[in-house]
Amino acid sequence: MSTLSSPTSSTLSTSRGIIPPAGFGAYEDSMSAAPGPFGNTQSESSDTDETELHSVSWNQDYSCFAAGTSRGFRIYNCDPFKETFRRDIKSGGFGIVEMLFRCNILALVGARTNSQYPPNKVIIWDDHQSRCIGEFSFRSEVRAVKLRRDRVVVVLEYKIYVYNFMDLKLLHQIETFENPRGLCCLSHYSNTSVLACPGLRRGQVRVEHFGLNMTKLIKAHDSQVACLTLTMDGLLLATASTKGTLIRIFNTMDGTQLQEVRRGVDKADIYSIALSPNVQWLSVSSDKGTIHVYSLRVRIVGEDVATDSSTVGNQALLYQQHSSTALDALISPSTGANPGSSLSFMRGVLPRYFSSEWSFAQFHLPECTQFISAFGSQNTVIIAGMDGSFYRCSFDPVNGGAMVQQEYVCFLKTESRPR
Repeated sequence: MSTLSSPTSSTLSTSRGIIPPAGFGAYEDSMSAAPGPFGNTQSESSDTDETELHSVSWNQDYSCFAAGTSRGFRIYNCDPFKETFRRDIKSGGFGIVEMLFRCNILALVGARTNSQYPPNKVIIWDDHQSRCIGEFSFRSEVRAVKLRRDRVVVVLEYKIYVYNFMDLKLLHQIETFENPRGLCCLSHYSNTSVLACPGLRRGQVRVEHFGLNMTKLIKAHDSQVACLTLTMDGLLLATASTKGTLIRIFNTMDGTQLQEVRRGVDKADIYSIALSPNVQWLSVSSDKGTIHVYSLRVRIVGEDVATDSSTVGNQALLYQQHSSTALDALISPSTGANPGSSLSFMRGVLPRYFSSEWSFAQFHLPECTQFISAFGSQNTVIIAGMDGSFYRCSFDPVNGGAMVQQEYVCFLKTESRPR
């Protein structure tokens, strides 16, 4: 099967090569670009026309999200919420739109109805120059594209290709278990280069520490992996399986399971997992229509954990990075404290699933829609839905419970277009 997925070509179609990532321009609240094959920023179509949403995806720091539509793509700023950019084309829409932080470089994969850009081709698009600066063609459909400042990662159903961003040269090929969801995630700090993806066995996650030239295989679940995410430094991994009842957090250096939290007891389809920047919170969205937020016992130095008496005397797990710097992750001993479960005092006499930690805060949404969630500023969760909705809600970091909705926008119908 992997031979059918081998790339047929990759080209760099620019006279100067790709601009170094540090020199990329940024999407601002109002920007202009030269006209190109995607048309101008102002759409000729109106929002009253039927626009189908093909995909929504966060950028790497959750400050923006991209929407692939049947007409093209749009970029939205999260705080404050505003549509900052759009491109509409006549040949059809895009099924995958991947941003690189807030810069003008995008990875685009056409929808199946796109007559110009088929779903087996990745376009590296520079919207500042309004032109394609590189492309990859494959023999099978592209399931996902992931970007970091020095890498382009293309995910097919049974194989992953890692390219150098500067010259689009192929660096690595990784065989995976069947991966129709295109599961893959990257670290984004410059001093770590980590990739996580399905391994070759059901329930296995493969972690590549490229900077250390090290591969770690983690037996994450008995069932097939359905969702996974890394911290920005790539040192912690969170996973869920197709059962959708448990989310597990692992140390990517040695594969140790650090914590397990429970979404519920019924099977669910997990749509997204997100870790807060300070690694204090984890959010999960699923087809059950509830966003769950969990309190994590993993603490990264920088949260002033030294002043917390509950952590004094605990052994630190030392993660040595190739940059000769180090991060200490501390695991809090207060495993019995679980604000989301009134059954904590009965541990030891209940079935095993009651020993998993339940969610700390919750927000309810329509069950019929696919949502992805992430963390905003000041104890907020941001949510984007395939029904074209955007929510911002807040949670009480002390008491938890039901989250409070602060903002709702139907972004496909929004009037906050760029001017």
